Amino acid sequence: MADGNSAQTQNRSSLVVQERITLTNKHGEKLVGVLDDTGSRQLVVLCHGFRSSKESGTLVNLAAALVSEGISAFRFDFSGNGESEGQFLYGGYWKEVEDLHTVILYFSGKERQMNTIIGHSKGGNVVLLYASKYHDISTVINISGRYALDKGIEDRMGKDFERRINKDGFIDVKNSSGNVEYRVTKEGLMDRLQTDMKSAALSIPKNCRVLTIHGSEDETIPVTDAFEFDKLITNHVLHVMDGADHCYNFHQNELASVVLKFMKCG
Repeated sequence: MADGNSAQTQNRSSLVVQERITLTNKHGEKLVGVLDDTGSRQLVVLCHGFRSSKESGTLVNLAAALVSEGISAFRFDFSGNGESEGQFLYGGYWKEVEDLHTVILYFSGKERQMNTIIGHSKGGNVVLLYASKYHDISTVINISGRYALDKGIEDRMGKDFERRINKDGFIDVKNSSGNVEYRVTKEGLMDRLQTDMKSAALSIPKNCRVLTIHGSEDETIPVTDAFEFDKLITNHVLHVMDGADHCYNFHQNELASVVLKFMKCG
């Protein structure tokens, strides 16, 4: 349900109304999001990546690009992230799918037309998983999602992560200063390892259009993961962005252009 105290502020540069909305997921946790409302019934939902939030530069810039085309956009924090309630989970892919489902059910009840969901990084995985389970979205845009979820773990936790997590039941991931950034439990690690992106990709219905965008210079998730999705998803378009890194730091305008072009072709 929505928080009745949501505040509205008029965007100075346009007729867009920005509204802070709070929803409750099926676990009773509050999910906090921002709606950029152009007055159009058409609404696109934006999903952030690992340990990120609705304030991710990529999501904010995409929302602005959508709004410039007269399309309303909603970006929100998954449970355990940003301003939303709940415990941070290292895995939690399917829980985030259910958070997204909460959002879509809410706006469907408001008679919004939701054809498109967009996710960046881990959010890319979430929108693909969503499409494999719920067949109520016709366009999915996966930006830099990871195919091989058994990869990239050593980069964060070290080569001996399996021995350490089996011994202690958890690993505290620290930054360069030695401060703990987040905790990975054995349960959270197994959740990630048991999330099957191959099965999900093969389960996306043929009438669902999927675009995968990936930077050729992605330093976090190799571009080869994008080619794996291209092999498996039936109705799929792959766009490799030459020179782009994982966060599209110097390619935000190009990213928005590719997204909008794909949406218009639908």
